[in-house]
Amino acid sequence: MRIAYNILFVLFFWIGEAWHFVKMWRRGNWRAGYGQRFGLYSPEVRAALGRRPVIWLHAVSVGEVGVCLQLLRVLEPGLPAFQCVVSTTTSTGMGELRRRLPPRVQAIYYPSDLSVIVRRALDTLRPKAIILVEAELWPNLLWQAQDRDIPLFLVNARLSERSFKNYRRFSYIFRSIFSKFRGVGCAQPADAQRLLALGFPAGAVRAVGNLKFDAAAQPDARPGLDVPALLRQIGVNPNARLLVAGSTHAGEEAILAEMLPRLRRRFPDLFLILVPRHFERAKEAGQELAMRGIPFVYRGDITAETQMAPGRLECLLVNSTGELKFFYEQASLVFVGKSLTAQGGQNPIEPAALGKAMVFGPNMQNFKAVVGAFLAERAALQVPDAAGLEQAIGELLGDDKRRCDMGARALQVVRQNLGATARTVQLIRERQGGQLS
Repeated sequence: MRIAYNILFVLFFWIGEAWHFVKMWRRGNWRAGYGQRFGLYSPEVRAALGRRPVIWLHAVSVGEVGVCLQLLRVLEPGLPAFQCVVSTTTSTGMGELRRRLPPRVQAIYYPSDLSVIVRRALDTLRPKAIILVEAELWPNLLWQAQDRDIPLFLVNARLSERSFKNYRRFSYIFRSIFSKFRGVGCAQPADAQRLLALGFPAGAVRAVGNLKFDAAAQPDARPGLDVPALLRQIGVNPNARLLVAGSTHAGEEAILAEMLPRLRRRFPDLFLILVPRHFERAKEAGQELAMRGIPFVYRGDITAETQMAPGRLECLLVNSTGELKFFYEQASLVFVGKSLTAQGGQNPIEPAALGKAMVFGPNMQNFKAVVGAFLAERAALQVPDAAGLEQAIGELLGDDKRRCDMGARALQVVRQNLGATARTVQLIRERQGGQLS
């Protein structure tokens, strides 16, 4: 099985790597650390990794980074003899790690799953344990870790119905790999049942809750963006209604641009803050706004000297990363993206933890249980389509008390679901088999 996988992987590797390179090039800041994707590390990184035994944590991208940082806060104090290393796959994830990791924790890129690259990475890192956040599972890394008797942990594991079916389709590859995991923490009992059906050991799987509640509720230690000051610079009324559309995907910016003039006829003080999930799509989103005659400014074009006339703009288009939370903090109402024109949805826990009223579309498959909790407590609105979104936004913007009550209920749901991080760390310590002593 390994031979077949590696033959196929080599055949597709260079095509996939070329596509990945183009994607990173478009996002920018791709050069720093690029060799790490091939298991090549600078002398400085090697020196930092050689001081103490390593615990390797992997967070795929920005969404997982927050969970990983929260896990580190609880896990690291109990491991003073170990060096923690966090890897990520994307340049945006690396940007978050560089901004938010303490200096003592090393950030690296995750190696491509080519056998020789994985071997090179493991030879350098020599981890005493590998902790994977959520569900990026590559066979060569898992095989070679098991060959070296490195304990494997999967935390905040969640499986959509689609992912579950795909893993079952390739069970001849994954079942034997999954059976060797030391510990698996998942959000819901339903996730646990799916993981057990895929071959994870019964004694290793435990429903501990969703770590994203803890991550969202944790205060951000880094200096925050002064959003009110930024908005004053571009002439936004301090008492304006702020609609923050977070992590939008293709098609959603056009929908919001279409409805904005109609909503502003009802609410002349309405101001849209549009935050595409991938900042390299900002130009595309800007074209949607310009086609409809909506005056806007890019976040990246605002400098310390910027000063615009009051009422000149109707939208701020955010083409930067790592700032969504600061815009959520000032929102009158939040639209959670990737829920109307794309599948999966984005994280609704972030605005909920700030006590914000929120609306999302029908496609929240990646957060099914979380959405269910919010809807059951009338802490959010889910709409079927663009017309439903416009209606819901209009109703909520016109009812301050309803928005306030909805945000308070959302915050209460978050508070009721805290504690998953501590339970996850307890699981790791119970199942580590003496490797982290």
